[in-house]
Amino acid sequence: MQDNRGLPMKAPELLLPAGSLHRMRAAFRFGADAVYAGQPRYSLRARNNEFRLEQIAQGIAEAHAGHKKFFVTSNLIAHNDKLRTYLRDLQPVVELRPDALIMADAGLIMLVREQMEKGLWPEVPIHLSVQANTTNSAAVKFWGRQGVARVILSRELSLDEVEAIRNDCPDIELEVFVHGALCIAYSGRCLLSGYFNRRDPNQGTCTNACRWQYKTHGATTDTDTGEAVPLAALEGFDFAQENEDAAASFSTCGSGERHPEADKVWLIEETGRPGELMPIMEDEHGTYIMNSKDLRAVEHVARLARIGVDSLKIEGRTKSHYYVARTAQVYRRAIDDAVAGRPFNPELLLELEGLSNRGYTGGLLERRPSQDYQNYISGSSQGQRSQFVGEVLQVREDGWAEVETKNRFAVGDRLEIIHPRGNRIVQLEAMRNPAGEAIEVAQGSPLRVWLPLPTPSDGALIARLL
Repeated sequence: MQDNRGLPMKAPELLLPAGSLHRMRAAFRFGADAVYAGQPRYSLRARNNEFRLEQIAQGIAEAHAGHKKFFVTSNLIAHNDKLRTYLRDLQPVVELRPDALIMADAGLIMLVREQMEKGLWPEVPIHLSVQANTTNSAAVKFWGRQGVARVILSRELSLDEVEAIRNDCPDIELEVFVHGALCIAYSGRCLLSGYFNRRDPNQGTCTNACRWQYKTHGATTDTDTGEAVPLAALEGFDFAQENEDAAASFSTCGSGERHPEADKVWLIEETGRPGELMPIMEDEHGTYIMNSKDLRAVEHVARLARIGVDSLKIEGRTKSHYYVARTAQVYRRAIDDAVAGRPFNPELLLELEGLSNRGYTGGLLERRPSQDYQNYISGSSQGQRSQFVGEVLQVREDGWAEVETKNRFAVGDRLEIIHPRGNRIVQLEAMRNPAGEAIEVAQGSPLRVWLPLPTPSDGALIARLL
């Protein structure tokens, strides 16, 4: 098959997050071509990050032994205090020869390129982070002239815009996000967490303030100060319900009638900070401080492959190894189907529903009504099809498998056995405790139980169908 440029279609790289070595191994086992992991002090995941220098070295060694790639994320927007230590801390990482550095700060990129051009550091490709907000072909060409090998395009682009950039910039690699959390900001450049908690997202310490639960309060504008001041609470007015009811008249195209409450001044109150009222603005595109749905673009993989995108990226360095394995498996199948010319398999959508999510959206890859981008009802992740309940630790010759439990399940439940060689659904007919005694229920984590499972099940993940 050929891509849209008339070139032989190649499979885009499948790039998965690795917040730990365990998650890295799950990504590779279930189909990833490459992973990205961050230096805790210099990436946007300073929390929940296992990768110190020793783990980075081990990750690179394991990836290369398996003919896979390992990228190091170093994409903070640096303040001056980080400049003093940056080159000192990055040098030992570069000497480990990762397959790329993912960077965002123009000054840091300049400093790193200078070290490489002087021959002081080995040459390591630089990939421009989505944090750099690259949205046009001129910017892609600019970064190419600065020695950048790959540009990770901004999440705000449509498929048509991605295709136009690919056509304008044939000589530089392009990467596109296809799955995971969406920031209520321009490709991650958010100030909410820094404003509320003094924890700057652009320094790697985001507290996900956009996903907290908020109440809305009516307000008016003080005629002397211009400040928003609260009115008495509106009895019976449910902001989320009103937006849901008005969804048909909201659109990003500007058509339809605006909700009568949309032009008023509002204050919001986070449930953990009663009495702290913060003003918000709303326009015809929604109230962007509220919860975003999660990006899911598996149905667009075939077109992205035809466009000639070099890498498809999944977000989630703080997610579980179950999330990493499941998304790797689903997107691997989507890529393989696309390159083989097979039609899109809608079963892949159902499999992603088994992951905890905040509702899915195609983001801005396709233009949709504004309510498609936003989750007004819930900020917490919800598993809608299945629940991760266990991981197989070992399998005996008689077919009984030792399982470390993650959530409750019982004899009689329908379980999905998730394995790199294929998934199967079975009904659990028996279960034993470590002493070999028959039991009916595994109450949850952390327990060890024995299950009779079909082969192959070594290292399998187990989900309970809801």
